[in-house]
Parts: sequence; structure tokens; C-alpha cells
Amino acid sequence: MPDNRSEAPSTEEPDEQSTGGEGPAAVTIAYIAESAGVSVPTVSKVLNGRSGVSDETRARIEELIQRYGYRKPPKNRSNLVELVFRELESMWAVEIIRGVERAARRNKVGVLVSEFGLHDTPVRTIDETVGRRPQCVLSVAWLSEGERDQLKAKGIPFVVFDPSRELPDDVPFVGATNWRGGQAATRHLIELGHRSIAMITGPDHPFCLARTAGYVSALTEAGLPVDPNLMVKTLLTREDGCTAARDLLSRSDRPTAVFTSNDMQALGVYQAARELGLRIPDDLSVVGFDDVPAVAWVDPPLTTVHQPLADMAVAATELALALGRGEDVPQVGVEIATTLTVRESTAPPKS
Repeated sequence: MPDNRSEAPSTEEPDEQSTGGEGPAAVTIAYIAESAGVSVPTVSKVLNGRSGVSDETRARIEELIQRYGYRKPPKNRSNLVELVFRELESMWAVEIIRGVERAARRNKVGVLVSEFGLHDTPVRTIDETVGRRPQCVLSVAWLSEGERDQLKAKGIPFVVFDPSRELPDDVPFVGATNWRGGQAATRHLIELGHRSIAMITGPDHPFCLARTAGYVSALTEAGLPVDPNLMVKTLLTREDGCTAARDLLSRSDRPTAVFTSNDMQALGVYQAARELGLRIPDDLSVVGFDDVPAVAWVDPPLTTVHQPLADMAVAATELALALGRGEDVPQVGVEIATTLTVRESTAPPKS
């Protein structure tokens, strides 16, 4: 991610302006971009006299600006990055906020944390965010098409953090290498000697599907069967992880290891194992995913795939601010590498 700390972010935001030309009743930067067949950041570059636009494209944009009577508004954008959560109760929210604040300090902007649309019920709406006119918006998990359109219409750049749904190719996002993480976790268990490895999977979110695909890939690579009976699909909570683990561990042919889609499910596996009198890792090895801070302090400390949430948040913030400055970015989709953190919840199976 390019480092632009030496340049203070612009506070100029092209917005709706009345026109007496041949365009609509109000012209936006998005309308100019669509008419010129270019991106919003390209129009922003022309409006702010920046380089990186060909002479032909610049002339076409300037002609449209003049034709529609577009005028830049006064400098009234707030000097804020708005971080939007759908649910703030997540254990890893703190790590995301820490990363966003680190990048914001470097770029001399403030951070506002919002929560709206919890469980698809809009307690707060994107209208409030648009009204605050932030420099950019970082949305954890998703932004609906309508919300994206509202932000685009006001020229407010946005990035989706760790998307939980499929996004169009042109929507900026920052995620993690979930497939490789799932593969690394399963390979670790195979290398310890486990051959009956269960997986507690999650909803059909892209990151859950990728983690499950990594699990399947590692089994196939090792010549082990992919047994549907060892895969239990449930929600990403400790309670649901516990329920799924009770089922798996109560069987006569119970697995010797369990890989879960996130750390909360793994903590549920710990609970189920205790209820059934099983010791971790003597009787059962467990691997989670995310590496939230708390799992290093459970007994035994959890082996898990480290998702670099703070680094991902830094990258997402830098990407959003760069888009807001009209800069060319190498790619709008960024994946940060995961790593396996081996602790004390995994060991070779009993002979």
C-alpha cells in the first residue's frame, strides 16, 4: 500500500451543484464521470489540477464540466474516517479500530466509529454517514448496493473490510488469505499424524467458504478422504460451536482433531470437550481461525490461524484515503497474508 504521509488529505469534495446547462437539475462528480466514461477519482484529479490524466481525457472532462456548469463546492468535508460496523460486539472489533486509528494518525485525520444495520435492521442508516461528509468510509463485512450508490453520488470513497458477501469487481475491499489459512491449519494437523479431522464450518460467506475449501484441499493433497459426516455447518458463535462439537465428539468414531471457521467456535469446542471429559490436546486437538487476543490466554492456549486484523485495517484506511485523493491505486482488492500460530491445543493423536 503506498505511503502518502507527506501529503495532507484534501478536504475538497465535489458535490451536487445547480446548473443551467443541458445536464440534470443537479450535477454531481459521479454524473460527470459517467458522462465522460471515466472513474470518479479521475474527474477529481482534473478538478484539483492533479497529474495522471491524459490530455485527451482531461479535455473531455473539462468540456463536460463547462457544458453542465459544474462548480466545486466549498471546502466543507469533515476531516474524518468513518468506520462502520454492523455489529460491535465482535471480539476483533478492537483490533480493527486500532489499525484504523494508526493509519488515521499518520494521515492527520480523525476516526468516527458507527454501528448501523445490525442484523439487516437499519437502526442507523447510511444517510447519517453521508450527512457527516467524511473523508472516506470503511465498512466491516458489507455495504449494500444502495448504500454504495449513495456514497458514490456524494463522491465519498469507501472500502469494504473482510467482506462477508460477494462484491462486484469494482468495489474496493481488503481481506485475508482465507483459503491458505484453512489449508495451513489442516496441514498442521495432518503433519502431527491426525487422519480423522473434523471441520466446523460457518455460513456461506466468502471467507467461510474459502477456509473450508482450504481444509478440503489439504485433505485431498494428503490423500485423505473428505468425509461429509465430519463437516458440521453452523453459526460463528461459541454456543453454536459447542453444539456442533457435542455432536462430533459424542460419536463412537469421534475425530481426533477439529478445525473451526473462527476462534469463537473453537472456544465452543473447548466447552464441549470439558463436558464430555476429554482433554485438549491429549484426547483432542483444536485449531481456530482469527487469533483474537483472548485465545492466547485460554487453557490450553489455542493454536489458530492469525488474521492480521490491525494490518488489514491500516491497509483499508490507506486505500480509502488514497481513493479519496484521486490517486491511482495498484488494485482495488487487497488480501493480507495469514499465518499459523501454533500454541498448546494441538499434539499428535494417541496411538
